[in-house]
Amino acid sequence: MARYTGPVCRLCRREGTKLFLKGTRCFSDKCAIDRRAYPPGQHGQVRARVSEYRTQLREKQKLKRIYGLLERQFRLYFFKADRQKGVTGDNLLSLLESRLDNVVYRLGFASSRRQSRMLVRQNHFSINGKTVNIPSYLVSVGEVIQVNEKSRTLLPVLSALEVSGGRELPAWLSLDMAQLKGEITALPTKEDTALPVNEQLVVELYSR
Repeated sequence: MARYTGPVCRLCRREGTKLFLKGTRCFSDKCAIDRRAYPPGQHGQVRARVSEYRTQLREKQKLKRIYGLLERQFRLYFFKADRQKGVTGDNLLSLLESRLDNVVYRLGFASSRRQSRMLVRQNHFSINGKTVNIPSYLVSVGEVIQVNEKSRTLLPVLSALEVSGGRELPAWLSLDMAQLKGEITALPTKEDTALPVNEQLVVELYSR
């Protein structure tokens, strides 16, 4: 499957805000946004014309890049959210937050969503006692995510746990640090995400 393999710091610069794609680097002096707060490329510092479509597109691109999705994947999530009852934007955020790779990141078992996707693919996590290696797996309320016993001494996991100690755990998750397992106690809501994105503009873009 196709995926983006280029430098992720360029993505933050392109969107003009921190997307926290690089783990601890985003909180250090090496953050690309802090050093060069303008889009990459030779025309990065040229003032671009602002339009309604451009604003909507940038919001969509931010959301895609935060969760590491390509256009086709993201569009499928949108159509699924649109078919559900309730507000489409809120449904979309709930679906994206429920992805296994995101839940692993939110629990603090990985320092970034990109790293959590890699760890999931390498069979380091189980759901209700069964190993799952599909990053896009949608975790349901009541399901328990746990670091597999053989993976508990992995350096990336231990480093992420050390860093995430000061990170606030979302209200829709519970964490048992001693057993290295977490549980979804409720569906994630818009207020729980705290993302620098206006999801309503994404809905308006796809409704054009």
